[in-house]
Amino acid sequence: MAQDAKDKLLFLTGRLAENRLKTTVAQVGLEAGSWDVANIGIKVAALMTEGIVRNRLKAPLDATRVIVPGRSRMDLASLGAHYGVPFERGPDELVDLPQFLGKGGKPPDYSKHDLRIFAEIIEAPMLSVEQVVAIAASHRAKGADVIDIGCQPEAPFPHLEDMVTALIAAGHKVSVDSGNVSELERGAKAGAHYVLSLDETTLDAVKGTACVPILVPKPHGDLASLVRAIDLARRKTIPHIADPILDPIHFGFTVSIERYAELRRLRPDVEILMGTGNLTELTDADSQGVTAMLLGICSELRIQNVLIVQVSPHTRRTIEEHDAGRRMMFRAREDESLPKGYATGLLSLHDLNPFPQSDAEIAAGAAEVRDDNFRIQVGDDGLHIYSRLGHHVATDPFDLFPKLKVEADGAHAFYLGYELAKAEIAHQLGKRYAQDNPLRWGIAADLKSEDLTRHAPEGTTLQAKKPKTSAEDAS
Repeated sequence: MAQDAKDKLLFLTGRLAENRLKTTVAQVGLEAGSWDVANIGIKVAALMTEGIVRNRLKAPLDATRVIVPGRSRMDLASLGAHYGVPFERGPDELVDLPQFLGKGGKPPDYSKHDLRIFAEIIEAPMLSVEQVVAIAASHRAKGADVIDIGCQPEAPFPHLEDMVTALIAAGHKVSVDSGNVSELERGAKAGAHYVLSLDETTLDAVKGTACVPILVPKPHGDLASLVRAIDLARRKTIPHIADPILDPIHFGFTVSIERYAELRRLRPDVEILMGTGNLTELTDADSQGVTAMLLGICSELRIQNVLIVQVSPHTRRTIEEHDAGRRMMFRAREDESLPKGYATGLLSLHDLNPFPQSDAEIAAGAAEVRDDNFRIQVGDDGLHIYSRLGHHVATDPFDLFPKLKVEADGAHAFYLGYELAKAEIAHQLGKRYAQDNPLRWGIAADLKSEDLTRHAPEGTTLQAKKPKTSAEDAS
């Protein structure tokens, strides 16, 4: 993404980070004169407040955008209105700034994609209409585009039509998925937008409706029959989507991938669907990586539809995974780039840059501390905990506890134990740790909501026994 011709960035920081910030921005490769750094005059950039900025940053600004430290807590809209220039929150760590700035000074745009997600509700016949409508709302909030009503063999489904009608009334796109052609015909006549799946012998099930059929081979794996079904639908002027069908590993997986590629060669303009559940559900591996690989194939072959299902506990975030993956793959393809250095939503266990500061940098910062509050950081060497009374490093929190002298302060000991346990997990897995913040697990877990306009008040366990001192710089 190219930086606007007249775009000029102003980065706000404190004294400790100023030189590192300048070096980092210079290495990004922005044009000379297109950026500047303003030291607000406090030591720690994260302690910057709206009041400090208003007092120390003089208007007018020679900038079109102002980037503030990620851990600062300020009302950016208020500051933007005050200076007449947009204020944006940058990353928490300087090491992440190049990724934040993208290829030309702006974060990558993840708002676009070209992949439609069909999210199947497999137990629909056993649920009430109201239950399915509630599930559909949840699926859509997570990223689903089409709610797929999954029918079950031999399971009566007298309320199928009512379910289709209710979902459409709630604003959903709807598909019906069944091996029973009569159920597909019922769904199409009830107004379903799609039915899964028809073949060259059953195409008339959507006759007289606007329903789009997903076409499959018959017999299974027979690509020639799928091509015939596509050509028949074209002759009948029926819009359609083709699904060569993805098979599980050791049951035809590689050959099925070849079918998708061959179909794209044979019919370059046909719209294709891939059902990813045969891999995500039937492989005992964290599903983020499996999903990323399959969506990479979809991106290369211009497959614009995926059918996903969530049955196994380990795929409980499959909609979120597909949504994150389709946005990353689209952005990388549009940039003619590898899907690397973009969003980190599909990285859960390990972080790209787990330790943003070297052990030497942590030690240098520890030497500057002049109060009794414990700071905890994680580096290559292990867990660092320090205050003005000392700096200790270990890989096992139990080796640190005797050195902290908090045996008589239960609340403080509880707090430190909790934080050091998080730090140990981060060190073992190679994850980013930030004191007083939850570990981040990508899209595998929701982030705790946070008010980014003000710092959270200290909890009772965070109060250190220390004499009262004036705030640094009266800041």
